Amino acid sequence: MSANSNSQTERWIIFVVLFVAVALPLVFPLGLKTEVSDYTKMAWDLIETTPDSSVVIFSFDCDPSTMTELQPMAESMLYHAFSRNQKVIAMALWPQGVQMADMAFNTVKTSFPDKQYGIDYVNLGYKVSGIVAIQAMGQSMEEVNPTDIAGTKYSEIPMLKGIVTIKDIAYVNSLSSGVPGIKEWIMIARDTYKTPVTGGTTAVSAPGFFPYINSQKQLSGLLGGLKAASEYEMLIGRIGSATVKMDAQSTAHVLILLFIAIGNVKAYRAKKGSKK
Repeated sequence: MSANSNSQTERWIIFVVLFVAVALPLVFPLGLKTEVSDYTKMAWDLIETTPDSSVVIFSFDCDPSTMTELQPMAESMLYHAFSRNQKVIAMALWPQGVQMADMAFNTVKTSFPDKQYGIDYVNLGYKVSGIVAIQAMGQSMEEVNPTDIAGTKYSEIPMLKGIVTIKDIAYVNSLSSGVPGIKEWIMIARDTYKTPVTGGTTAVSAPGFFPYINSQKQLSGLLGGLKAASEYEMLIGRIGSATVKMDAQSTAHVLILLFIAIGNVKAYRAKKGSKK
């Protein structure tokens, strides 16, 4: 067999092994443990310590392009909020965030079939103007959100009784792809009205928010990327999509390192043989 044929066979073996290594954890999750970062733990602590029956906001300030990272965060944090019997207002500063909120509710509701729309959760839809809408909620939630996405009036939604302004909200959780997003919530909800803010963003954007946690103490934790989402799932004891994807990614990384080591050994032996 020629050297070229051997090389092609080896490449196919590598492709097949990598495919199996990535596919198997997606079907049979391994539930690999990972170290939880302080930022993830802070976000968990905020939801964990918020009193029973508190009304909170989950703002889907994102679009489907970041769904791989942000949707697992939204689902795990929503699961946690429901397990603490918190009442969740979903809204969006990005147009397509409305659909992503509905997807999160539909996924998590399978674990909480007793949760009822209008009593335990509601979707108030897309809000234009970003930071201006947040500022207006400091004066009147109803004026900014006259109806939910189904057209039901704010005053007719049971869980919103007594929620007059954003100061009546226990915390804001922003799943943010960019602007408007977490920064706008910090500037108005936290800095002006003293409502705690936490959230999640993509791994590449997360470092830009660390100063708000470390030095300025304006952000109550942050989930950055898929790994942070898997950390959160570990904290709540739930194997979700982030854990499954991280399992596949981890096995692929281990195999790639193994193949690199094997390749280096083969190259060393070939070089040593040619010298002889």
